Amino acid sequence: MKICVIGTGYVGLVTGACLAEMGNDVICVDNNKEKLEQLKKGIIPIYEPGLDEIVKANVSEDRLSFTDDLDSAVKNSIVCFIAVGTPQSDDGSADLSAVYAVAESIAKNMNEYKVIVNKSTVPVGTANKVKKIVRKHTNYEFDVVSNPEFLKQGAAVDDFLKPDRVVIGSDSQRASEIMQEIYSPFLRTGNPVIVMDVKSAEMTKYAANSFLATKISFINEMANICEKVGADIEQVRIGVYTDSRIGRQFLYPGLGYGGSCFPKDVKALIKVAKDNKVPSSILESVDELNKQQRELFIDKILSYYNNNVEGKKFAVWGLSFKPRTNDMREAPSITIVNKLLEKGASISAYDPKAMDEAQKIFGDRIDYADSSYDALEGADALLLVTEWNEFKRPNFDKIKNLLKHLVIFDGRNQYDPIRTKKRGFDYICIGKKPEIKG
Repeated sequence: MKICVIGTGYVGLVTGACLAEMGNDVICVDNNKEKLEQLKKGIIPIYEPGLDEIVKANVSEDRLSFTDDLDSAVKNSIVCFIAVGTPQSDDGSADLSAVYAVAESIAKNMNEYKVIVNKSTVPVGTANKVKKIVRKHTNYEFDVVSNPEFLKQGAAVDDFLKPDRVVIGSDSQRASEIMQEIYSPFLRTGNPVIVMDVKSAEMTKYAANSFLATKISFINEMANICEKVGADIEQVRIGVYTDSRIGRQFLYPGLGYGGSCFPKDVKALIKVAKDNKVPSSILESVDELNKQQRELFIDKILSYYNNNVEGKKFAVWGLSFKPRTNDMREAPSITIVNKLLEKGASISAYDPKAMDEAQKIFGDRIDYADSSYDALEGADALLLVTEWNEFKRPNFDKIKNLLKHLVIFDGRNQYDPIRTKKRGFDYICIGKKPEIKG
């Protein structure tokens, strides 16, 4: 099938590459010419495991191409995916200006029936607005479909190629059949294509992300209570997730959620509720607790040093908001590093993939180490912020030789407190009584 995908961010690039992988002819459109030139050469601007191989393979097979010519892409496609950004506005709502601009451009360049697909995360009612914009600028037949993505950064390619489910919001039998044809190769395992009305599909994305964010904030609140009463959050967590009704996913205490989806989507749904005069006390609490979780970690650090970290040097392991991505949007590391710098500390940081992104954010205010161990040299403490695999089983003898003082603040509960204490470290983590004075 001939498809165009407008927008080559995380969602658009993964969508375009994976659709091409299944044999479709896909044109990816973007207005950033520098990015397009890189993509044509096989240089991927984001780190996403497996994506570069799929892009290169499908470009070489002429199934995947990149252009800034939206007009031609629309004319040569039956299905047009809108995958542009919907950033958060100051009031928490989603900024839909890019979606509406693309919808108008599609309308002005239609030459036959098109299926226009909202792949971007958009509030309930957006498809109706897109429909009105398109109708204003064309007399050709078309349908507007909501097809929310459920991709986890760091596993987005696998998520797209082997989805748990595909949600299609459509009020048109014709459009529904076309969408089901597109996705049929991805669902040979028997996982469902769920066809529903457009508004329900739009709401499903926000509901799913907000529920997962709620699980994260819930386990963090339990961890904070455990610390105060002397319980161990790891034991509590096991006791909870072994209930088949609950499950283990997203029940890991730590520094809260970040990235481009959960923070934005929770706030956007709060705004939708507010606009419709519906209470959203759970969502508001989830959002607030997530902010507090980072502050509580900073408080642990400050408390250890009697509220004075001036002149202290901290080694930070992990800068991306989660492992297996270079994305630093809403990353806990930003809050933590900025606060410590503000208090007079210095930072030596290392991340396997996010160093270039970090330099855009911190500039020359921190030092960038060539390796995790280089970051430790002469530091007063290690702060583990992102749980990359390479940080999970480090050489503790090497750490002892490099650190000035044997102190670890573990924001992801990666190490065993008893063993770490026996090795001579002061060890402070989340949801357990502080194991200090090793």
